[in-house]
Amino acid sequence: MIRTVLADDQPLIRGGFRALLDSEGDITVVGEAGDGAEAVDLVRRHRPDVVLLDVRMPLLDGIAATREIAADPDLAGVSIVILTNYAIDEYVFAALRAGAAGFLVKDIEPGELIGSVRVAARGDALLAPAVTRRLIEEFVATPPRPPAPPALGTLTQREREVMALVAAGMSNEEIAAHLTISHLTAKTHVSRAMTKLGARDRAQLVVHAYESGLVSPGGHLKQP
Repeated sequence: MIRTVLADDQPLIRGGFRALLDSEGDITVVGEAGDGAEAVDLVRRHRPDVVLLDVRMPLLDGIAATREIAADPDLAGVSIVILTNYAIDEYVFAALRAGAAGFLVKDIEPGELIGSVRVAARGDALLAPAVTRRLIEEFVATPPRPPAPPALGTLTQREREVMALVAAGMSNEEIAAHLTISHLTAKTHVSRAMTKLGARDRAQLVVHAYESGLVSPGGHLKQP
């Protein structure tokens, strides 16, 4: 059973999402919050698999709530998904930096919402949709990039290649097929890259890939 917490300051939106998710046999909503502070409290109390956070909420916005949840080692297994009204939103990228696994636009189709919650619960991250790549490319490419973190030098060439493919939105299965390796090997490379860079999840791995200059907008690998 996928345990979920909903956080949005609009009761109508929360109610609609709850009715939709609770109608599925493998998903249950264990708590609802009308502000970010309440959301963090519910997550600490219930430790859900997935928390859906509105990016703009009173008391504590979605970014600050994401930062608090991501910083708590007891909540490492919680996948944070940001809800927004816009496909491209500066706040969303800030949330990815803070530790969110991805984002959803509120006018998402019901079937896509359900599927996205399942993807997030598996820890695969909501990075495959092209709109997420466009968001990352736009907001990472605009400011000057900082120097590559020292940890980037600890990656093997294969780990760099895999990281670039993650940044292009590929799943482990797609990476395995692209590099002609096994799914397990692809998963291992992704995990090792995350560990070496201190990335909480695949979303932060993508952020590291772009901010470090390992890949350029469009997912092109920078050669060492």
